[in-house]
Amino acid sequence: MNTYHIQYHGLLAERRGVSAESLQHPAQTPAGIYQALLGGCGGLSRDSMRAVVNDTFVAWDHPLQDEDRIAFLPPMSGG
Repeated sequence: MNTYHIQYHGLLAERRGVSAESLQHPAQTPAGIYQALLGGCGGLSRDSMRAVVNDTFVAWDHPLQDEDRIAFLPPMSGG
């Protein structure tokens, strides 16, 4: 089981109730982490999100390693 450092932004942070957390989890991809932690977050589909690992945008099937920093970025809007 690996340790991951997760950051949440915008609506994800609101719905998760935290902006960051570290956790041990068996998932091996950002998709696995997202599904386990946020899959039921009020209709926020993974298709509208971006995954970032160690400050780099990655595909949802990117292989994770122990101690990776993972961020999930929801769609942004500005004015």
